[in-house]
Amino acid sequence: MFSLEQLGWEVHTVGELDHRKLKAPHVKLRSLTNGKNGDAVYSVDLRINQPNTNYLSTTELHSFEHFLLAGFRKYMPENFICVAPMGCQTGFYLVLLNEGNAHKICSVYESILNDILIAEEVPYANIRECGHFENHNLDLAKDIARRLLDSKSSWRQVL
Repeated sequence: MFSLEQLGWEVHTVGELDHRKLKAPHVKLRSLTNGKNGDAVYSVDLRINQPNTNYLSTTELHSFEHFLLAGFRKYMPENFICVAPMGCQTGFYLVLLNEGNAHKICSVYESILNDILIAEEVPYANIRECGHFENHNLDLAKDIARRLLDSKSSWRQVL
């Protein structure tokens, strides 16, 4: 087992934090749950917008969620459990099994963002695979990806 520091996380930013002090965008460990058989479940905040100031539209959330789903399935198939939008509409929760390395997670995130920039369509945005298939916008997803990539150097600056 690795310590949170060895995995690249700042221990003082793990868990619930005062949302008035958070900087966005950021990537931070929300929680680590160790199973009795040695497995570890990591919950990661992929915060895109500043809490209580700027919110993602439902179309932005929906399209971006599809890209995160496709990307984490592609790049981390053995570890990816799920990704879900934050109810506050400022980012996403990422849940991984047995992979908590901050550098690796940020690297995969960067790869997904670069994939978005060259995408020609939103993944799974069809009537067979999506419950609201008409509510997608590739250009909005690309705008978010560009903004996040432009701020990549500060992703790990949570407070």
